Amino acid sequence: MDFPAAVAQFASGPDKQLNLKSATGAVDTAVRAGARLVVLPENSMYAAPDPAEDLTAHAEDLDGPFVTALSVAARAAGITVVAGLTERLPEPARPANTLVAIGADGAIRAVYRKVHLYDAFGYRESDHITPADITEPAVFDVDGLRWGMLTCYDLRFPEAARYLVDAGAVALALPAAWLAGPAKEDHWQVLARARAIENTAYVLAAGQTGPVCCGQSIIVDPMGIVVAGAGEAPGVAVATVSSTRLEEVRLTNPSLGNRRFQVEPARLAPR
Repeated sequence: MDFPAAVAQFASGPDKQLNLKSATGAVDTAVRAGARLVVLPENSMYAAPDPAEDLTAHAEDLDGPFVTALSVAARAAGITVVAGLTERLPEPARPANTLVAIGADGAIRAVYRKVHLYDAFGYRESDHITPADITEPAVFDVDGLRWGMLTCYDLRFPEAARYLVDAGAVALALPAAWLAGPAKEDHWQVLARARAIENTAYVLAAGQTGPVCCGQSIIVDPMGIVVAGAGEAPGVAVATVSSTRLEEVRLTNPSLGNRRFQVEPARLAPR
């Protein structure tokens, strides 16, 4: 099965209504470009102007206003939408950094709560977000192809991507808010291409734009070739996700079949 898919990028801020307008506008642009699936950035619903801000007051439930509005937009457009939000949790007080995959019928197909929190490069996401337990792989199907979901910093952990591929994913949706900084843009593209190459899978990486984040949303094919990119400014990039291309690459590079190691979740003490 072949179909166009998109990555969309914009800069979220503290105004939820403006963020929702950006998100639904990106969905509309992707649909007009022919896409059957669009990946929106991490924190599409809300981005704090102060990194030290308590996010609890801004968190929403999965049936809250943001996801509900995206569900309406997805159903009206007939497109699958992957997007990030700050999700309210009953306990503890810190919310989750969550992704939802909303089907073309408006129903939630999969939910992923971020496992690897960004406690790096001088920042501590775990001060404000609850790290998720490792659960069943967050996968869903679109037009006969299985997709998996990861969030931003997860890109630096190859085991996380392989966990999804072992569950049948042939394409990885990666919403992000990849902070700008020395060598960060280079890391972004190198890591996205590496995850595609080692898993012979598509990677659709959608980032927030500047000035805080670097944008540079890309679609990478299973051979590690960047087939579409959105640059620095808000916008949408589209490319065809092809089962034929997947089969060709996996025949040429049967690394998944040749490997001799399995990936299993680490059994770590709670944080």
